[in-house]
Amino acid sequence: MSEKMGIIGRKLGMTRIFTGDGTAVAVTVVKVGPCPVTQVKTVETDGYNAIQIAFDEAKEKHLSKAMKGHFAKAGAGNFRTLREVRLEGPAAVEVGQSLSADMFAAGDKVKVTGTSIGKGYQGVMRRWNFRGINDGHGNEKVHRSGGSIGNNTFPGHVFKGKKMAGQWGDERVTELGLTIVEVRAEDNVILIKGSVPGPRNGLVMVRKQ
Repeated sequence: MSEKMGIIGRKLGMTRIFTGDGTAVAVTVVKVGPCPVTQVKTVETDGYNAIQIAFDEAKEKHLSKAMKGHFAKAGAGNFRTLREVRLEGPAAVEVGQSLSADMFAAGDKVKVTGTSIGKGYQGVMRRWNFRGINDGHGNEKVHRSGGSIGNNTFPGHVFKGKKMAGQWGDERVTELGLTIVEVRAEDNVILIKGSVPGPRNGLVMVRKQ
């Protein structure tokens, strides 16, 4: 199996476990798979190597006609979520095979991709860690503002990418270099040291590094 293989999971939450010497380790509990392979892509047919995996079973009435046909060809059932995992070389799995937690081992380094928790519309102090305006005499109702956002005649406009107030969170985030502390294959659960992006019950993609 390719070392860069990935799997879809659902973040169940955080807890702590204790090592043999009594050290407490904060971990994120992720239920991964089983994820059947619904399509295998190759350089010859698609221009690159990849596999398509599915997660979270769905009722047939919730699928389009095209998706019903796609899943029928794979013969693995109907699912809500599809993800593609690019591979460096030809896939070592076939359509219909299933990926589960036993593809990982304690000590493996992984990267986890998820959708971060949405914070809504936030000001520059919370969104970008601005220091705010001096709290001196004469300053009124400006203490948490961003200050000047540009110059006068030249350039005469606000540069793109300027840090300002706006929507914060609810975006695709990838955490690199995370360590798997424990694998509980019988429950399809892995314990990852530290936090991973997203809310409780959010979907994540866990890939080997």
